[in-house]
Amino acid sequence: MAVVLRSSRKWFSPTLNNLSNNYFTYSNELAHPIQRETPIVCPDEAVSVIKSGDTVFCSGAAATPIDLLNAMTKHGKDNCLENVTVCHMHTEGPATYCQPEYSDIFRSSSFFMGGNVRKAVAEGRGDNMSIFLHEIPKLFFKKIIKPDVSLVHVSPPDEHGYCSLGTSVDCVRAGLMHSKVIIAQMNKQMPRTFGGALIHSSHFDAAVEVDTPLPQHGGKGPSDVETKIGKLIAENLVKDGATLQMGIGSIPDAVLNALHNHKDLGIHSEMFANGVVDLVKKGCVTNSKKKMHQGRIVGSFLIGNQALYDFVNNNPFIEMHVIDYVNDTSIVKQQPRMTAINSCIEVDLTGQVCSDSIGTRFYSGFGGQVDFIRGAAEGFDGEGVPIIAMPSATNKGQSKISPVLKPGAGVVTSRAHVHYVVTEYGIASLFGKNMRQRACELIKIAHPDHRQALEKAAFERLKVMPSK
Repeated sequence: MAVVLRSSRKWFSPTLNNLSNNYFTYSNELAHPIQRETPIVCPDEAVSVIKSGDTVFCSGAAATPIDLLNAMTKHGKDNCLENVTVCHMHTEGPATYCQPEYSDIFRSSSFFMGGNVRKAVAEGRGDNMSIFLHEIPKLFFKKIIKPDVSLVHVSPPDEHGYCSLGTSVDCVRAGLMHSKVIIAQMNKQMPRTFGGALIHSSHFDAAVEVDTPLPQHGGKGPSDVETKIGKLIAENLVKDGATLQMGIGSIPDAVLNALHNHKDLGIHSEMFANGVVDLVKKGCVTNSKKKMHQGRIVGSFLIGNQALYDFVNNNPFIEMHVIDYVNDTSIVKQQPRMTAINSCIEVDLTGQVCSDSIGTRFYSGFGGQVDFIRGAAEGFDGEGVPIIAMPSATNKGQSKISPVLKPGAGVVTSRAHVHYVVTEYGIASLFGKNMRQRACELIKIAHPDHRQALEKAAFERLKVMPSK
């Protein structure tokens, strides 16, 4: 039985070839069933549709379709493909297609760069983009990026034929809506999530079935420094009834670990961490103070441990929505006591924040930091709390509070955006402070080994001693 190729308006056979021009009426609304069947094939056959010059989009984080990406890499090598662009947010897994031996075949293009493609970008074999998380879907809607093929990781279909995008809704819906061909990796271990995660299986031009664990993060407890930071934030900056945004990592986990005496907390975050599960079970996270999605945790993508995946699976308490909604500043600012907790690579003495590069070397991306820092600052209730949190020094003992940012370092969050900077030595309140006062606040929370040098550098730069 022939199945319909998406927006190119052609017929697409179960053997993924024999294209011919035939008109059909098509809806790109992913929840709308189409009267056609999806062939279940092996990964090698599924990716055989990819050809030289194609743009391939893939889902990311815990929903990285690793089996399909591995098959794509083999297909590219075996069939001598050229100039295939693979675009994505942060992905997990080996990203074999980024290895030097495949540089003439594939080129990675990151909307937010993960560690598995960092070397390729540094060596000129991959590209990265500076873009706010909430604007990534515009790349598809404005047809700046036009995927020929999308590789997506979903749950198996239910009795009505609906799959779930599971752990990653983010920009995936926008990418799929504008793709000519969609190939699905259906995984029995992908959690079923609600909100904007539903997609009818008839939209897939082919699917492969797998039963493999999702990538996991977490399990390593916060250090003493991170624990101190988490306690400072929880005890001084997070109020009962606050709505939280935080990413993944030891500092967000440390904050969550310190919130077990708080009441009526809410979660509205592009992603959330393992520690949320315990807070829900203890009754600390109720989302009862929210005016939007009251009683629901709102996220857009996630990656964590198996306990987190089990928690979100088939759980109507969790809503996963598109990133251009979750991270929209006009939505963020409506959350009660919006408290945004983000980290960075370095901060200079005026409050400029670098989060995506180490000097000239690109490290990650803009992500949702500015989306939420600004949304919290503009909170309708006037009680938003925008926070930048980091250890005072690197693992090598270098101060993360610098006289000036390293040459080539990019400013992700401007000095005017920053309200609070937190290290294990305290909280610097920068809003409403002039440069002399800002320097004083930041030096106060710097590592003691660096304070004298920072004070001297501040005087040389500002021609006045840092002072309250």
